[in-house]
Amino acid sequence: MTTASLLLFAVTEAALSLSPGPAVMLVVACGIAHGWRKSLYATLGILSANALYFVLSATGIGSLIAASHDLFTVIRWIGAGYLVYLGLMAIFGKPSPLTIASLEGRPSGGMAIFRSAVLLQMANPKSLLMFVAILPQFVDPAAPVGFQMLILAALSIVPELCILLGYGLLASSARQWATQPRYARMTDRCAGSLVVLAGILVASVNR
Repeated sequence: MTTASLLLFAVTEAALSLSPGPAVMLVVACGIAHGWRKSLYATLGILSANALYFVLSATGIGSLIAASHDLFTVIRWIGAGYLVYLGLMAIFGKPSPLTIASLEGRPSGGMAIFRSAVLLQMANPKSLLMFVAILPQFVDPAAPVGFQMLILAALSIVPELCILLGYGLLASSARQWATQPRYARMTDRCAGSLVVLAGILVASVNR
Protein backbone atom coordinates (compact mmCIF):
# COMPACT_ATOMS: atom_id res chain seq x y z
CA MET A 1 0.00 0.00 0.00
CA THR A 2 1.24 3.45 -0.90
CA THR A 3 0.51 6.72 0.86
CA ALA A 4 -1.52 7.83 -2.15
CA SER A 5 -3.69 4.71 -2.07
CA LEU A 6 -4.26 5.06 1.67
CA LEU A 7 -5.26 8.69 1.21
CA LEU A 8 -7.64 7.73 -1.60
CA PHE A 9 -9.18 5.02 0.59
CA ALA A 10 -9.67 7.49 3.46
CA VAL A 11 -11.29 10.05 1.13
CA THR A 12 -13.55 7.39 -0.40
CA GLU A 13 -14.63 6.18 3.03
CA ALA A 14 -15.29 9.71 4.26
CA ALA A 15 -17.38 10.47 1.17
CA LEU A 16 -19.43 7.30 1.64
CA SER A 17 -19.93 8.09 5.32
CA LEU A 18 -21.11 11.62 4.53
CA SER A 19 -23.55 10.36 1.92
CA PRO A 20 -27.00 9.95 3.50
CA GLY A 21 -27.90 6.27 3.57
CA PRO A 22 -29.51 3.77 5.96
CA ALA A 23 -26.77 4.16 8.58
CA VAL A 24 -26.89 7.96 8.57
CA MET A 25 -30.69 7.93 8.62
CA LEU A 26 -30.74 5.68 11.68
CA VAL A 27 -28.27 7.89 13.56
CA VAL A 28 -30.21 11.03 12.65
CA ALA A 29 -33.50 9.38 13.58
CA CYS A 30 -32.18 8.40 17.00
CA GLY A 31 -30.74 11.87 17.53
CA ILE A 32 -34.04 13.53 16.68
CA ALA A 33 -36.24 11.14 18.63
CA HIS A 34 -34.09 10.26 21.65
CA GLY A 35 -31.16 12.69 21.84
CA TRP A 36 -27.43 12.52 21.18
CA ARG A 37 -26.60 9.84 23.76
CA LYS A 38 -29.00 7.36 22.18
CA SER A 39 -27.67 8.16 18.71
CA LEU A 40 -24.25 7.12 20.03
CA TYR A 41 -25.56 3.55 20.46
CA ALA A 42 -26.57 3.54 16.79
CA THR A 43 -23.12 4.81 15.80
CA LEU A 44 -21.37 2.11 17.83
CA GLY A 45 -23.61 -0.57 16.35
CA ILE A 46 -22.83 0.54 12.80
CA LEU A 47 -19.09 0.64 13.46
CA SER A 48 -19.21 -2.78 15.16
CA ALA A 49 -20.76 -4.25 12.02
CA ASN A 50 -18.05 -2.60 9.92
CA ALA A 51 -15.36 -4.08 12.17
CA LEU A 52 -16.90 -7.52 11.67
CA TYR A 53 -16.85 -6.98 7.91
CA PHE A 54 -13.13 -6.19 8.08
CA VAL A 55 -12.48 -9.41 10.01
CA LEU A 56 -14.45 -11.44 7.46
CA SER A 57 -12.67 -9.70 4.60
CA ALA A 58 -9.25 -10.48 6.05
CA THR A 59 -10.00 -14.21 5.92
CA GLY A 60 -10.81 -14.38 2.23
CA ILE A 61 -9.66 -11.24 0.51
CA GLY A 62 -6.16 -12.54 -0.20
CA SER A 63 -7.34 -15.10 -2.71
CA LEU A 64 -9.71 -12.58 -4.29
CA ILE A 65 -7.09 -9.94 -4.99
CA ALA A 66 -4.61 -12.58 -6.17
CA ALA A 67 -7.01 -13.52 -8.98
CA SER A 68 -6.65 -12.54 -12.63
CA HIS A 69 -6.14 -9.01 -13.87
CA ASP A 70 -9.47 -9.22 -15.70
CA LEU A 71 -11.32 -10.03 -12.48
CA PHE A 72 -9.63 -7.14 -10.71
CA THR A 73 -10.65 -4.80 -13.55
CA VAL A 74 -14.27 -5.96 -13.34
CA ILE A 75 -14.29 -5.45 -9.57
CA ARG A 76 -12.72 -2.01 -9.94
CA TRP A 77 -15.34 -0.83 -12.42
CA ILE A 78 -18.21 -2.27 -10.41
CA GLY A 79 -17.01 -0.41 -7.34
CA ALA A 80 -16.40 2.84 -9.22
CA GLY A 81 -19.73 2.60 -11.03
CA TYR A 82 -21.60 1.98 -7.82
CA LEU A 83 -19.99 5.01 -6.17
CA VAL A 84 -20.91 7.24 -9.12
CA TYR A 85 -24.46 5.84 -9.05
CA LEU A 86 -24.80 6.59 -5.34
CA GLY A 87 -23.48 10.10 -5.84
CA LEU A 88 -25.80 10.89 -8.76
CA MET A 89 -28.79 9.53 -6.85
CA ALA A 90 -27.91 11.82 -3.94
CA ILE A 91 -27.50 14.83 -6.24
CA PHE A 92 -30.54 14.37 -8.47
CA GLY A 93 -32.77 12.05 -6.44
CA LYS A 94 -35.76 13.17 -4.44
CA PRO A 95 -34.82 14.07 -0.84
CA SER A 96 -36.49 12.14 1.95
CA PRO A 97 -36.34 14.37 5.04
CA LEU A 98 -37.15 12.80 8.37
CA THR A 99 -40.18 13.79 10.36
CA ILE A 100 -40.85 13.23 14.02
CA ALA A 101 -43.93 11.19 13.16
CA SER A 102 -41.86 8.79 11.07
CA LEU A 103 -39.78 7.88 14.11
CA GLU A 104 -42.62 6.41 16.15
CA GLY A 105 -42.08 2.77 16.98
CA ARG A 106 -38.30 2.86 16.80
CA PRO A 107 -36.48 1.18 19.71
CA SER A 108 -35.58 3.62 22.48
CA GLY A 109 -33.37 1.45 24.72
CA GLY A 110 -29.62 1.75 24.19
CA MET A 111 -28.97 -1.94 23.53
CA ALA A 112 -32.06 -2.25 21.34
CA ILE A 113 -30.77 0.63 19.21
CA PHE A 114 -27.31 -0.98 19.12
CA ARG A 115 -28.71 -4.32 17.90
CA SER A 116 -30.85 -2.59 15.29
CA ALA A 117 -27.82 -0.69 14.01
CA VAL A 118 -25.69 -3.85 13.75
CA LEU A 119 -28.40 -5.69 11.81
CA LEU A 120 -29.06 -2.69 9.57
CA GLN A 121 -25.40 -2.23 8.66
CA MET A 122 -24.80 -5.95 8.06
CA ALA A 123 -27.63 -5.90 5.51
CA ASN A 124 -26.75 -2.48 4.06
CA PRO A 125 -26.11 -2.84 0.28
CA LYS A 126 -23.67 0.07 0.38
CA SER A 127 -21.57 -1.77 2.97
CA LEU A 128 -21.67 -5.03 1.03
CA LEU A 129 -20.49 -3.35 -2.18
CA MET A 130 -17.78 -1.47 -0.33
CA PHE A 131 -16.23 -4.60 1.15
CA VAL A 132 -16.68 -6.77 -1.95
CA ALA A 133 -15.90 -4.37 -4.79
CA ILE A 134 -13.95 -1.43 -3.35
CA LEU A 135 -11.82 -2.70 -0.46
CA PRO A 136 -9.83 -5.31 -2.48
CA GLN A 137 -8.38 -2.58 -4.68
CA PHE A 138 -6.46 -1.10 -1.76
CA VAL A 139 -4.85 -4.33 -0.55
CA ASP A 140 -1.42 -5.45 -1.74
CA PRO A 141 -1.44 -9.25 -2.25
CA ALA A 142 2.33 -9.37 -1.73
CA ALA A 143 2.08 -7.97 1.82
CA PRO A 144 0.46 -9.46 4.95
CA VAL A 145 -3.30 -9.01 4.55
CA GLY A 146 -4.05 -8.90 8.28
CA PHE A 147 -1.81 -5.91 8.95
CA GLN A 148 -3.20 -4.07 5.94
CA MET A 149 -6.72 -4.70 7.19
CA LEU A 150 -5.84 -3.13 10.54
CA ILE A 151 -4.63 0.02 8.78
CA LEU A 152 -7.63 0.19 6.46
CA ALA A 153 -10.02 -0.48 9.34
CA ALA A 154 -8.57 2.46 11.26
CA LEU A 155 -8.80 4.70 8.18
CA SER A 156 -12.42 3.62 7.78
CA ILE A 157 -13.75 3.53 11.32
CA VAL A 158 -12.17 6.70 12.75
CA PRO A 159 -13.51 9.10 10.08
CA GLU A 160 -16.93 7.42 10.06
CA LEU A 161 -17.07 7.66 13.85
CA CYS A 162 -16.47 11.42 13.66
CA ILE A 163 -18.99 11.88 10.85
CA LEU A 164 -21.75 9.85 12.51
CA LEU A 165 -21.15 11.61 15.82
CA GLY A 166 -21.53 14.89 13.96
CA TYR A 167 -24.81 13.77 12.39
CA GLY A 168 -26.11 12.69 15.80
CA LEU A 169 -25.16 15.99 17.41
CA LEU A 170 -26.74 18.04 14.63
CA ALA A 171 -29.92 15.99 14.74
CA SER A 172 -30.32 16.23 18.51
CA SER A 173 -29.50 19.93 18.77
CA ALA A 174 -31.40 21.09 15.69
CA ARG A 175 -34.55 18.99 15.47
CA GLN A 176 -36.37 21.44 13.20
CA TRP A 177 -33.32 22.04 10.99
CA ALA A 178 -32.79 18.31 10.49
CA THR A 179 -36.33 17.80 9.19
CA GLN A 180 -36.43 20.64 6.63
CA PRO A 181 -36.28 19.52 2.97
CA ARG A 182 -34.09 22.44 1.80
CA TYR A 183 -31.29 21.53 4.21
CA ALA A 184 -31.60 17.84 3.38
CA ARG A 185 -31.28 18.76 -0.32
CA MET A 186 -28.12 20.79 0.29
CA THR A 187 -26.54 17.97 2.30
CA ASP A 188 -27.44 15.41 -0.37
CA ARG A 189 -25.86 17.46 -3.15
CA CYS A 190 -22.62 18.15 -1.31
CA ALA A 191 -22.20 14.53 -0.19
CA GLY A 192 -23.24 13.22 -3.60
CA SER A 193 -20.61 15.31 -5.35
CA LEU A 194 -17.93 13.89 -3.06
CA VAL A 195 -19.07 10.32 -3.73
CA VAL A 196 -19.02 10.87 -7.52
CA LEU A 197 -15.48 12.23 -7.23
CA ALA A 198 -14.49 9.21 -5.14
CA GLY A 199 -15.91 6.92 -7.82
CA ILE A 200 -13.87 8.63 -10.53
CA LEU A 201 -10.72 8.32 -8.45
CA VAL A 202 -11.37 4.64 -7.70
CA ALA A 203 -11.77 4.00 -11.44
CA SER A 204 -8.22 5.29 -11.90
CA VAL A 205 -6.69 2.85 -9.41
CA ASN A 206 -4.20 0.44 -10.98
CA ARG A 207 -3.19 -2.88 -9.53
